[in-house]
Amino acid sequence: MDSRVSELFGGCCRPGGGPAVGGTLKARGAGGSGGCGGPKGKKKNGRNRGGKANNPPYLPPEAEDGNIEYKLKLVNPSQYRFEHLVTQMKWRLQEGRGEAVYQIGVEDNGLLVGLAEEEMRASLKTLHRMAEKVGADITVLREREVDYDSDMPRKITEVLVRKVPDNQQFLDLRVAVLGNVDSGKSTLLGVLTQGELDNGRGRARLNLFRHLHEIQSGRTSSISFEILGFNSKGEVVNYSDSRTAEEICESSSKMITFIDLAGHHKYLHTTIFGLTSYCPDCALLLVSANTGIAGTTREHLGLALALKVPFFIVVSKVDLCAKTTVERTVRQLERVLKQPGCHKVPMLVTSEDDAVTAAQQFAQSPNVTPIFTLSSVSGESLDLLKVFLNILPPLTNSKEQEELMQQLTEFQVDEIYTVPEVGTVVGGTLSSGICREGDQLVVGPTDDGCFLELRVCSIQRNRSACRVLRAGQAATLALGDFDRALLRKGMVMVSPEMNPTICSVFEAEIVLLFHATTFRRGFQVTVHVGNVRQTAVVEKIHAKDKLRTGEKAVVRFRFLKHPEYLKVGAKLLFREGVTKGIGHVTDVQAITAGEAQANMGF
Repeated sequence: MDSRVSELFGGCCRPGGGPAVGGTLKARGAGGSGGCGGPKGKKKNGRNRGGKANNPPYLPPEAEDGNIEYKLKLVNPSQYRFEHLVTQMKWRLQEGRGEAVYQIGVEDNGLLVGLAEEEMRASLKTLHRMAEKVGADITVLREREVDYDSDMPRKITEVLVRKVPDNQQFLDLRVAVLGNVDSGKSTLLGVLTQGELDNGRGRARLNLFRHLHEIQSGRTSSISFEILGFNSKGEVVNYSDSRTAEEICESSSKMITFIDLAGHHKYLHTTIFGLTSYCPDCALLLVSANTGIAGTTREHLGLALALKVPFFIVVSKVDLCAKTTVERTVRQLERVLKQPGCHKVPMLVTSEDDAVTAAQQFAQSPNVTPIFTLSSVSGESLDLLKVFLNILPPLTNSKEQEELMQQLTEFQVDEIYTVPEVGTVVGGTLSSGICREGDQLVVGPTDDGCFLELRVCSIQRNRSACRVLRAGQAATLALGDFDRALLRKGMVMVSPEMNPTICSVFEAEIVLLFHATTFRRGFQVTVHVGNVRQTAVVEKIHAKDKLRTGEKAVVRFRFLKHPEYLKVGAKLLFREGVTKGIGHVTDVQAITAGEAQANMGF
């Protein structure tokens, strides 16, 4: 992580600065499967009839891995060829965890050849037969004319193939929602998930609030979850046509789980916990068009960068501003994104074609940052965001998930509930392994460093019953009559075979992002490591007496209250007032339960 990201933390309370020189960037179809980008029917790959070159007539060569497949044509294949194509589609769907993108009219080396209308129609018919064979649907994302080395109009078609996963294992993407207070985060989520526009006075957000004081103030102070589904044809599934979350899950092939985080600075610890504990796939940073980069916007941006969470930006409330004000806000965002600490490539999305290109390039390059401008009241450009979320592929590949599933079970405890007639329920994310109903696990560490045995009675994902939980998925687990008083946030539930170790003292390599004076031995900070959140004291700074903003060092920390379960290599973030720092755990000093009891009261 570039230490210059500290500018975002140190300047979080300063005005965002003036507009940048130059205009906003438009989404371009250069690179990746998004190479077919551009307004429909206007720009053309290859050469135009006047002989003048436009975009190069190539995409990158087809990759062996991944969920993108190039096909020149699929006209009347033999039975043997058809079975081979079906097997190939199954592989691509597996790589994309239930989604695949087919580029029809493209050779394996990426050459954009195109097909005549009759050949394209026959190829799409074959593709539809292939999809039916594997239990999937196809959706044409976009078509584009090319006339490379041909006087006849030829087309390239980009098709999304989406399969309903077996055993209720629908594709689930977690999106953390960041942004300054009053930027419209909860309102936007209410509009997306309820299917009704806001009335301009916050009606859409009322169903998202969890506490009375949130309803009265209109400000989120806790973490809430909202779901938006897409069926196999790419159609939106939300509460406008489904009464319950169970119906949404049953009708959806893809689920977007929004993690609504607090925007006010006094709830920053809650926002950090949401980012570190719930393991979002990406983040949505909301910026109000009429205020621009203000309040905690820079700090939230810095957190996403520090934790290496990919993010896209939504500029809201465009109905309240003149067009020039919206453009000024976009230019301001562009200037911040291009700073050395960010080093991002902004892409302004203004059409459906741009949205498709942005979704594909966002997944392929960590530096691409799409920017949407919309209104939750008028609904302006809201459909572009839905297209983006529908097309957005998984940001982790199937191989990574398979490797995690081969490991022993480890479940992070993020929330604890007591449900009538069910008993104790814990919510969180399965970091590794597989968890099934009836599994015997151990949970800990307790305050005295012990791990306690328990049994998983039932599992729910997105409020629907689920028999098997796989690595990377979030769920709630019912523990029956297990005593809730023995549980706390930050614990882990693991396989007994893991023989988990605990520590009170650990070392981490850190970068001090911002500190008003000097960072010394004896300084106390709140440490966030995954779902662990506890106060720790700095025991030693190796090779240095003190640290200043932007400096790096290996630091030894000691937890003040109770031992924790940490793993070497885990990302770390610490804070205290305006002090911020990031890093990763380099060493843990394992202790036994007896040693933990002896250290209590330190």
